Amino acid sequence: MKNRVTGIGGVFFKTKDPKAVKDWYRDHLGLNTDQWGSTFWWKNKEGEDCSTQWSPFKEDTGYFEPSKKEFMMNFRVENLDELLETLKAEGVQVLGKTESVEEGKFGWIMDLEGNKIELWEPNDKAFL
Repeated sequence: MKNRVTGIGGVFFKTKDPKAVKDWYRDHLGLNTDQWGSTFWWKNKEGEDCSTQWSPFKEDTGYFEPSKKEFMMNFRVENLDELLETLKAEGVQVLGKTESVEEGKFGWIMDLEGNKIELWEPNDKAFL
């Protein structure tokens, strides 16, 4: 398998008050925030539109489980199904089943220190 991770898809973290945090980053750092956080747009080496998401989550979210950590990384990948099969064969813990939505396909793994990692095969065109 040539490419595994192709970039950072997002940075997600827990906070007591996601709205206040989004407002602070908007007011002080100029982030263009919405209900999810802030989307950063960039071009890949082929000149295609790509995005990276910054999102504060409510501190009691179950989305990061089974990780006990306060953050979750999301990595962009090219072929999620193939990558998950490769990782499983390498002994990596794969969590649940993949999910397909308009924004792309998602899968989850755990790293060696108990960090949940979200893998995203993106459909950036869904955001345009």
